[in-house]
Order: sequence, then C-alpha cells, then structure tokens
Amino acid sequence: MNFRVFILAASSVTVGLVELIAGGILPVIAKDLHVAIEAAGQLITVFALVYAISGPVLLSLTANIERKKLYLAALTVFFLGNVMTYFSPTFPFIMIARIITAMSAALVIVLSLTIAAKIVDPIHRAKALGVIYMGISSSLVLGVPIGIMITDAFGWRSVFLGIAVLSIISMILIHTFLEEIPAEKILPLSVQIKSLGNLKIIGAHLAMMFMLAGHYTVYAYFTPFLETTLHLNQHWISICYFLFGLAAVCGGALGGTLADWIGSPKSMLIVISSFAIILFVLPYSTFSFFAFLVVMMVWAALSWALAPPIQNYLINTDPESAYIHQSLNNSALQIGIAAGSGIGGVALGYTGSVVSTASIGSGVVIIALICAIFSLSISGSPQKGLNFNNQDD
Repeated sequence: MNFRVFILAASSVTVGLVELIAGGILPVIAKDLHVAIEAAGQLITVFALVYAISGPVLLSLTANIERKKLYLAALTVFFLGNVMTYFSPTFPFIMIARIITAMSAALVIVLSLTIAAKIVDPIHRAKALGVIYMGISSSLVLGVPIGIMITDAFGWRSVFLGIAVLSIISMILIHTFLEEIPAEKILPLSVQIKSLGNLKIIGAHLAMMFMLAGHYTVYAYFTPFLETTLHLNQHWISICYFLFGLAAVCGGALGGTLADWIGSPKSMLIVISSFAIILFVLPYSTFSFFAFLVVMMVWAALSWALAPPIQNYLINTDPESAYIHQSLNNSALQIGIAAGSGIGGVALGYTGSVVSTASIGSGVVIIALICAIFSLSISGSPQKGLNFNNQDD
C-alpha cells in the first residue's frame, strides 16, 4: 500500500473529528454560551447540512486548481475555523466557525478520496479507499469519547484548539510527502448535470444514503438501547462504544479488501444484505452479553464496509465524472446520518420502544439493497445487468 494513502487517512481523521465531537459536550457548550441545549445541537445539524452541500460544489468550483495546493489551502481554512471556534465569544460566532470548518472539512475529505484513487494502481484502489474510510469512521465514532475526556480535563474550547494543532501536523505531512497532482479535467456544466441524471449512479448514491440511514436509526439511540435491553451502567456502555469504535474502524479496510477480492458489485450486495440481517438479529442477541458483543461488533464492522466498494463502483461506472460522484456519495452518507437519526426518533416516539429501532433500521437497509440491485441491473460500464464477475476494474 502506498504510504501516502495513510497520510491522507490521517488528515481525514483530523478533519473528521470536528463533526460529531461536539455531540458529547453539548451541555457544557450550551451552559458556557448561555443558550438552550437544543440550540447548541444546531452546531451538529448545520455542520452536517453544510458539509453535504459544499463538498461537491467546492470540488467542482476548484477543479482547475492543482490538487496539493488546494489540499493545503483547505487545511489552512480548516485550521482558521477551529482557531475561530476556540476564541469565539458568542454562539453566533461559533456557528459561523462551524460553517467554515464544515466547508473546508468536506473538501479535504473528498480530496483525500479522489487523490487516494489516483496514486495507487487500479487493482488496489478499493483497498486504498478503505483506508481513507478507516480514518473517516474512526474520527466519527471515537470523536465523542475523545471530546468528553479532553473537556473534562481542559475545558471544551481546548478540544478545538487540539484539532487546530493536528491540522498543522497534517499540513506539514502533506507538504512534505505528497507530490504535485494536476488539476482535474473540467467537464462542461451540461455534462456534469447529465451525469447526475444517470440512474445507475443515482441508485448507488441512494444505496449509500439508505444504508447509513438504517445504521443511524439504531446507532443514534444506542445508549438507551443498551440501558433498556442489557441494563448496563455507564461504565459498560462506554466499553461497548469503545469496542464498537474499534470494529467500525476496521470496517473500511474490510470493505476495501472484499471489493479488491471479489469485485465491487458482489461486495455491495453482500455487505448490504448482511447488514440488514445483523440489525434485525441485534435485539435477539441480548439474551447473552457475550453473544450481543459478537453481533454488535459485526454490526459495527459492516456499518462502514459499504463505502469503499461503492466508491470504486462509481469510479468504474463513470470515470470522467468520478471526482464529482465521489463527493456526492460522501454527501449522501451525511444525509443518511441525519435522516437515520430522525427516523429513529420518530420510531421511538411512535412505538415507545427503543428496541423497535433495530427492525425499522433493518427495513431501511432493505431499501438500500433494492437501490443497489436497481443500480447494478442497469446496463452500463463496467458491468452489464446482473452478470457480475470478479473483475470490475
């Protein structure tokens, strides 16, 4: 594996931390800034929405800029956004800072994905994308506990100062080890719009969105699930989150390796169908804590295993517009996270049982499977219909 892929993954960890790290320290932020906790919660919502929209837009607008220079510029803006968060005296200033960091983080992540796909041989491309998603997933699942620990020790503002310091380290590594990468070929706007109307592509984006929506239907309410079904205290809940995080980090590598081994189409179907089954089974595994841990870790690993094969599939399906679709797929992931949290909340309010989120989440993942089958059934490069083989490069 090209060592520069790991540098890109490390940068992905840095910028990924800022998204959900505020989740565990919202009460502290709300108290310090004298706002309601639901208002403070908008720091996460606004970040996700800006992130989802700005990624593909910024990537398209900056297509004529050399990639290394653009990467360093995005990291610089990200650094400034976190410094602004650290010094912000009021809530509106922090909201502006969150918008700045969301836009720059979205660009850094999608650049990491597109650059990683370029600097490795096609046969190892899915595995390289898996390494990047290991970084993304690790930052998302470990951000909350890290934020809580740092806040307890040094205060909530120090969390963002620490991220700013990490972004400087990322800039040094990128400047030192990443060579100059030519700007993307700019497609006419009419061609880009036409590519977004490709049903084969749209099906893949929807598969990613519904997969993550099904996941977060359950994961967003994981703490009450553990309290209700296993009657765990905070100590054991923290252990479960830690183990979940470790397995989720491995999920990206699992998906990339699987795609390189059997091809992206088969990997997509296997991961999505397995994920639907594991979510449905989850509540029935709580008869034994050990059995639950096994099922939980499989769930965690599968939750991030779809991203590498589906990204590789998008590159193969429409190589000329691949950089746009990689960004859009990352946006679909963000929308799925937001939608899943909302679906889980509605399910919990309607049924009154947190256990119901598992079966409902499984149903949402079934929709993802239907979308994937729909995409794969449409004739087009590199696959024709459902005639899958091991070579999708």
